[in-house]
Amino acid sequence: MPISPDDRHVHKKRFGQHFLHDQNLLRRIVQAIDPKPGERVVEIGPGEGALTLPLLRALGRLTVIELDRDLIPRLHAAAEGVGELDIVHADVLGVDFTALAGDAPLRVVGNLPYNISSPILFHCIDHIDAIRDMHFMLQKEVVDRMAATPGSKVYGRLSVMLQLACRVDPLLEVPPSAFKPPPKVDSAVVRLVPRPARERPAADAATIARVVKAAFGQRRKTLSNALHGVLDAARIESAGVDPKTRAEQLPPAAFVQLAQAVAAP
Repeated sequence: MPISPDDRHVHKKRFGQHFLHDQNLLRRIVQAIDPKPGERVVEIGPGEGALTLPLLRALGRLTVIELDRDLIPRLHAAAEGVGELDIVHADVLGVDFTALAGDAPLRVVGNLPYNISSPILFHCIDHIDAIRDMHFMLQKEVVDRMAATPGSKVYGRLSVMLQLACRVDPLLEVPPSAFKPPPKVDSAVVRLVPRPARERPAADAATIARVVKAAFGQRRKTLSNALHGVLDAARIESAGVDPKTRAEQLPPAAFVQLAQAVAAP
């Protein structure tokens, strides 16, 4: 259903709204997602439905999570005659993806609000057993951090925590001109595929998070200094890690070894 010029949505800064309108990029994103009828797909932040409608045409049924109540009637109207659109009016950080999935794993997609993208990513990781894959539009700087390798200037907490849980594959770069209103930064589309349970760390997730947060809390310090109060130098060494190295030099697996050392007697 077309929207008249007098009925345009007023973009709300508090929701971080930047709506994608470039049709070529939308086609490429849908091709990357490759939706099939019968799949359980959930879209975070559908906005005015630019990605929602092509997904709905391919799937027949789609669930979307939208916080802005002003967009809900517009989405219902746009989806009329296209497919069955289930709208969850909620803050995504309060949505239980595990309950939403039921018996079938979810495919999660979305143009994430840049101001809360990291909390949304960690929230999805908390429900990783209920998710088959994720395709997100994010600030390019965030995608660079997600996919960074040890030694990179942008390798950090986000890199380690996501890479322990998922394979991270940057797919497309997106210029500001592809959005209305255009953001002040470049964007990118990334694919996250949860690792099988056997490939994920056996160590307690909360302990890993604690070690990673402490290690990167003072990037220029050696591990023995950064982890003061968490692990001493001898226990760091017992985990097979040099206490004189810095956090940005360690692969994700090394942080699992350090977390296991924390839990060891």
